[in-house]
Formats: sequence, C-alpha cells, structure tokens
Amino acid sequence: MAQEAIGPPPEETLSLWKREQALLKARVVDQDTEAWQRDPAFAGLQRVGGVDVSFVKGDSVRACASLVVLSYPELEVLYEDSRLVHLTAPYLSGFLAFREAPFLADAVRRLREEAPSLAPQVLLVDGNGVLHPRGFGVACHLGVLTDLPCVGVAKKLLQVDGLEKDALHQDQIRLLRAGGDSFPLTGRSGAVLGRALRSHDGSSKPLYISVGHKMSLETAVRLTRSCCRFRVPEPVRQADIRSRDFIRRTLGAPPPAPGRERAQRPKARPTGGPGGPSGEDRAPAAHSPGPSTPAEAPAPGAQEQ
Repeated sequence: MAQEAIGPPPEETLSLWKREQALLKARVVDQDTEAWQRDPAFAGLQRVGGVDVSFVKGDSVRACASLVVLSYPELEVLYEDSRLVHLTAPYLSGFLAFREAPFLADAVRRLREEAPSLAPQVLLVDGNGVLHPRGFGVACHLGVLTDLPCVGVAKKLLQVDGLEKDALHQDQIRLLRAGGDSFPLTGRSGAVLGRALRSHDGSSKPLYISVGHKMSLETAVRLTRSCCRFRVPEPVRQADIRSRDFIRRTLGAPPPAPGRERAQRPKARPTGGPGGPSGEDRAPAAHSPGPSTPAEAPAPGAQEQ
C-alpha cells in the first residue's frame, strides 16, 4: 500500500535549510585537490563511486538509496549498497539534498567502516552541483558531508541564472559533433555554472556537468567522459539500475521493460541490508562500447532541482 505524501515544510524549517545551505556552501572547493586529478590519464585513480535514489511508484515516502563503487579504468563493479529508506523530508525545488543526501552520506560512512579498502576516491552524483539556484546542489551537499570530490551529472538543464533551453541552446547542442565535445553554461551573471557534454559518440543528448566539491570543472568533464560506456557515466548508471532492481526484488514490483541494461555482478557487497544482487549478467569489460552497443542505454532517475 502506498504511503501518505509528506507535506510541505513549515517556514521555520525552510529558513533553517537556507541557513544550512549557506554555511555548507562556504566549504565548497571548486579546484582540483588530488594528485590523480592533475594527471592526464588520472593515474592513481582506482575507485569511482556513483549514487542514486529511486522511488517506489505511487509512494512518496519509501525509496531505495544506492551506492556503487567501480574499478577505474575498467569500470567493473566492486561494491554495492542498496537499501530501502523512509524519506522524512518533503520534495521542494532547490532543496533536494535535504531529502536524499543524508541516506547517501550514510552509505559512504558504512562503506568506510566495513570495507575501507573499497571506499571511492570520487563520487558521481545524479544531480547538479553549483548549477543550482543558490549554487549548492545535491552534488555539493554530498561532497561537503563526505569530504569527497564530487561531480554533478544531470540529464536535463536546470534553468537558473538566465540559462534556458532555447533556440540558441539547441544550436549549441547540434554543434557537439563527437563524444567529448562540450560548451560552457554561462549564466546571465557571467558565471560559468557548468558544461554541456556530449558524453558518447552515439548520443545526441548532452549531459550537464557541474562542480560538486574538490574538483575543477575541466577535470569533472574529463572524468565523466572517461566513465561513459553509454550516455550516462557507468557509476551513476549502475547505481540507478541497481536501486530500481532492488525495489522490484524487495517489494515484488513488475519486471523491467524489455531492453533494459542489466547491472554487473559486484565483486563485494555489504551485509545488513535486505536482499542482494539477483545474479545479473556481467556487462562487457571493455572501457567503451563497440559498434553494436547502444549508446542510449536507459537510465532514468531523479533530477536535481
């Protein structure tokens, strides 16, 4: 049975959230801080994490928070933590992090305690970073809470500071000819809030990359591109697939639609959460897909606002 919807927060809660955002925003670092970030081939980077929250259909309270860790550059799943959570904060545009980030930060904390050798060196987040109405999206929030480098990877343009998906924006997208091509997302204020990236040769829809924490925008774009077998970078795609599969297995939801990419089998997984991987087929180990691999593998997910 679907749970009742969470009502809007009282004004005092909203004011508290705004103050907390401002305090945490002051701690965001938008420059490279790690040696591997400055290497053209990311030498020294061995583990890349991805996070996602999937929601139970027709239920505004229950969701699945998922953290996966992949080897780099092989992009093989090393670790998974997918757990059902009960949301206590309502959805409010611009404050998504207060609804989701605590559960994702808890997953990172559990991994550091239970299997520190598998802890990620960077997190790719399904959402925005500084591309946000107050310059502090969920990727920034999670980065500050975990003290990890974070990248915001959004599938849709958040229209802030004058950014619009208008005719000019569409013309710029058409000029992205090959995987790796990008253009800056410059707001009306003159600030560069992110970049629109064609992440794969076979994908015509860009991703919107923004700084989360402890990384420059240039490095964030290069790293995202290097993690893409399909349009969406593999850490985020695997977290999305696994969170949705966990909901299906745990709650008996209908099977996925035909053609959905299956998740890789992890080499290690945490204990203590209900359920576990369902024996999915391992995806190809190649770093990028061959000619017959679809670039637009399905990867729906919540969008940071």
